[in-house]
Amino acid sequence: MEALNDAIVALNDTFWLYLIIPVLALLSVYFTIRSKAVQIRMIPEMVRAITGSAETAEDGGKAVSSFQAFAISAAARIGTGNIAGVATAVALGGPGAVFWMWVMGLVVGSASFVESTLAQLYKVRDRTGFRGGPAYYMLHGLRARWMGVLFAVVITVTFGLVFTAVQSNTIVDAIVTSADTAGINADGWLPPVLGLAIVALTATIIFGGVRRIAHTAQLLVPFMACLYMVLGLIIVVLNISAVPGVIAEIFSHAFGFEAIAGGGLGAAIVQGVRRGMFSNEAGLGSAPNAGATASVSHPVKQGLVQTLGVYVDTLLVCSTTAFIVLLSNPTYGEDAGASMTQNAMMANLGGWSLHLLTLIIMLVAFTSVLGNYYYGESNVGFLTQNRGVLTGYKWAVLVVTFLGAVGSSDLVWNLADTTMGVMAVVNLLAIAPLSTIAFKLLRDYNAQRKQGLDPVFTRDRLPELTGVECWEPTQRATR
Repeated sequence: MEALNDAIVALNDTFWLYLIIPVLALLSVYFTIRSKAVQIRMIPEMVRAITGSAETAEDGGKAVSSFQAFAISAAARIGTGNIAGVATAVALGGPGAVFWMWVMGLVVGSASFVESTLAQLYKVRDRTGFRGGPAYYMLHGLRARWMGVLFAVVITVTFGLVFTAVQSNTIVDAIVTSADTAGINADGWLPPVLGLAIVALTATIIFGGVRRIAHTAQLLVPFMACLYMVLGLIIVVLNISAVPGVIAEIFSHAFGFEAIAGGGLGAAIVQGVRRGMFSNEAGLGSAPNAGATASVSHPVKQGLVQTLGVYVDTLLVCSTTAFIVLLSNPTYGEDAGASMTQNAMMANLGGWSLHLLTLIIMLVAFTSVLGNYYYGESNVGFLTQNRGVLTGYKWAVLVVTFLGAVGSSDLVWNLADTTMGVMAVVNLLAIAPLSTIAFKLLRDYNAQRKQGLDPVFTRDRLPELTGVECWEPTQRATR
């Protein structure tokens, strides 16, 4: 089993380093140039677009709002990767990895804009509002159902099942660690008890539909992100005299002026880029599944909002972890993962902070379960309209949630990295040719803004488009 795991790790390293990261970086630079750096120059529009209200769905309830769709994707984005992944990047790549994580976050924002705008354009209606994502724009935009089916199967397995098991495992590990620190003997009995509790809580939400998922994410995501960033801010204030030195370290190591952790410039770039992309998910095709659910008056609005999510994840939450770790004078190349962040926090704030961090990990992991579940639900809906299949998927999620709580996750996590890589390649192959449509929509949006209007899109504004099921000429979405 260990040999298999090592082989998968080696495959992932090669796959991501020589194919996925270069392709995503090149396409993101292309998207940045074509859109005139939409991810930077339109930040004020991102903030404005997130406040829009939602229309009424066919079943009489409110459809998902722009902010709620943002919260669903943030729930999946902001997970243990922000706490453990960034610490690992710093441990293996040194302080310079943080700089390249920032650069990657800024550049790939353009890819996030393109994929989420396309998801909005090619979304379809359902009883509770809308659904969509890469599988839908592969079918309706590229007329390639086979590609959509491949993507739908891979993301359902990867996010809906495997990552759900990993997150429940993370919740249990964090609570057991906290219990051990408090002197509670949790061996044997605590994991299955916690697993059943997580299953019960998850069931009450996922059987309530996308609106209940959206409301839960809307409540928990801002709370957990703010709580974590407040802790990071406290640590920065307590070590304010050391902050200039840390910032100097980040930039000097980023360009190889100082080599540490045995890898120098190469390690800094690889770790920063890869961990940053793992965290913000831009270009992977996951976040558009949430972005498509929003009821907005123009597809570009949600493209902008989802781009803002990349910044919240990378520039705020991931940077919080980076400063927590770097201000604790870490030993590079040895400790890594969540324990590095936990040790850094305890070194600055004391033992009580370990238990608070456990609460934060519980929240980010649980909301990731909900976000990952919805990605699977949306794609099961693409594959079949059979309600029995969707119910079966829900029960499968609950089963893997319990199994993840009582099992080991190393092998399944590494397998998921491989399938997520396949998912990314398929998505990038789709958004490359479809990006011209996203840029047409952006020009339409900007033209209306210059006229002082709150942009509203209907498909007769771009009559050359085909495969668009929503955005009827008679439709005037709620602004």
